[in-house]
Amino acid sequence: MKPPSQTHAIDFDSAKLQRLGFGQLPPLLERPASLAQLRQQMSLQLQTSLEPQRILGLFFREAQRLVPLDALSYVHQASDLRLEFGTRGHHSLSYSLSHEGEQMGELVFRRNQRFNDKEQGDLESLLSSLLYPMRNALLYRAATQSALRDPLTGAGNRIAMEQTLQREIDMSRRHQQPLSVLMLDIDHFKRVNDSHGHSAGDDVLKAIAATIKAQLRNVDMVFRYGGEEFLVLLSNTSREAAAMVGERLRYATQAAEYYADGQLIELTVSLGCSTLLPGESADSLLRRADSALYVAKREGRNRLAMAG
Repeated sequence: MKPPSQTHAIDFDSAKLQRLGFGQLPPLLERPASLAQLRQQMSLQLQTSLEPQRILGLFFREAQRLVPLDALSYVHQASDLRLEFGTRGHHSLSYSLSHEGEQMGELVFRRNQRFNDKEQGDLESLLSSLLYPMRNALLYRAATQSALRDPLTGAGNRIAMEQTLQREIDMSRRHQQPLSVLMLDIDHFKRVNDSHGHSAGDDVLKAIAATIKAQLRNVDMVFRYGGEEFLVLLSNTSREAAAMVGERLRYATQAAEYYADGQLIELTVSLGCSTLLPGESADSLLRRADSALYVAKREGRNRLAMAG
């Protein structure tokens, strides 16, 4: 008897693709009548998109023509990609996808009945049609993310912030959910650059960004707003909850250890918080957060101030 969870590794090298018969496929039929025909049909469909969610959604839908499935989930940590389709089942088949040593994520099939050997073989054969579409989609996603990220800290850049903020405001209004932002500034950061040089300052910026990200949910977003300023976008977060997040960030950044030239240096941050008002624009939301940050710095730094 097989265990409820079965984990496997798939390495899509050329020899295995040939063994699966991927190099010589029968003509495409409108409705698949065999595994080989379904695999060919899927490979053509999946190449029509560079969007991982669409590719995996099509794959999940088409695979169910051959093997009954309740759910499919996919995780690619390098690109912070997590996708789920269907409802969870009690039994699963897990695959670690790779090609020529390149990790392409973890894919899990789920359903309430155990998978037999034939179904497992059919799913593994169908996975061959997913190789190149997903690889191209991941490369495209990486290129797109690179254009929207600050190269030093890995946080989103100003372009990404502007696009994301407007989208989140629209979603907040559509779903009638709160939206808050935190403007964070490193206190006396100029002293680090003046005393230890810009290279040490860059290291501090990267460390601060990492500390911020470690304290947030996956749905929260961090952007480098200026030289030593970061913006944290908190979706579905009320004023009170945002204040708690801000205090958590302040304590975490103060407790972390930062080194410059082998010397331990103490750092603190100041924060300003604003929560979206009815009918408010993105510019107004940011201005109020910035004004609150100014209040926090004026009142002595290392504190959080809330916009009125």
